[in-house]
Amino acid sequence: MLKPDILALPKPIAYTDPVLLIGSCFSEHISERLGKHKFRVLSNPHGILFNPLSVAQSLDGYLDNKLYCREELFYMNELWNSWDHHTRFSNIDVEKALEGINQSQGEAAAFIKKTSWVIVTLGSAFQYYLTEGQRPVANNHRAPAQWFEKKLLGTKEIIDALSETLKKLFKINPEAQVLFTISPVRHIRDGVIDNNRSKARLIEAVHTLCENFGQAHYFPAYELVIDILRDYRFYDIDFVHPNYLATQFVWEEFMGACIDPSAKSIMQQVLEINTARHHRPRFPNTEAHKKFKAEYLKKIQQLQQQYPYLDMGEELGYFS
Repeated sequence: MLKPDILALPKPIAYTDPVLLIGSCFSEHISERLGKHKFRVLSNPHGILFNPLSVAQSLDGYLDNKLYCREELFYMNELWNSWDHHTRFSNIDVEKALEGINQSQGEAAAFIKKTSWVIVTLGSAFQYYLTEGQRPVANNHRAPAQWFEKKLLGTKEIIDALSETLKKLFKINPEAQVLFTISPVRHIRDGVIDNNRSKARLIEAVHTLCENFGQAHYFPAYELVIDILRDYRFYDIDFVHPNYLATQFVWEEFMGACIDPSAKSIMQQVLEINTARHHRPRFPNTEAHKKFKAEYLKKIQQLQQQYPYLDMGEELGYFS
């Protein structure tokens, strides 16, 4: 199988590296796998974001220690919502909605200042603005279509916004590295032609950023799915989202290019424990199952003793 030239990261991601992931739902596939292997991750503190301006605005908010106030939320469909956040932050109680948003903001603000990696996955160059006031929005919360104006961002506009964010990030956290990816999810609602125009602008913008910033890098998740797999059998039934085979293929390439080789053996041991953790026994009170749990408890204790930075608290609780 022909593959693109994937450049290995000059300083690959290690187990001791905190990793902040932000962007489209494809970033959640990567964060889920990193989390399953017990890397220190913080995933999408705003919820899923698709466009680069929303990503830049969110990162700026963490770097500026931004907290939201009640006036920045709006009430619709019996819920309090934020135009900057995913609906997972919406709530029937305004104070609870605000509390959830600001708790996530505070966690992200602390995390980004010490993170080793920020992985940014961009999904679409289309940005929605409220017709009244031209406020950019990250999520439309199923509001009426006439409330919004849709614009295809220019390549320079994307580069300028993310450049300012990267400058701020590297000033506050000089050791941080950034890894850009483009989501292979097809935004078919934009139409096939406009989806390709959108992806092309993101790709050009990201490569320009990587040329301009030595701490910015690119991983070709988009190219691996679109140009290497390039077959609808690697997509879900909607022909839009990559399926398990596709995401697993990308994950394996990601491990090869982006993960420190010394972490591979630890990852294998952690995955074995994680798989055992989710095994559903038919007869949990048998001596055989008790022995099974005791064996894995010993494995976890040995692993934590050898690698004290691993957080295996949940697994310890289960097998104890």
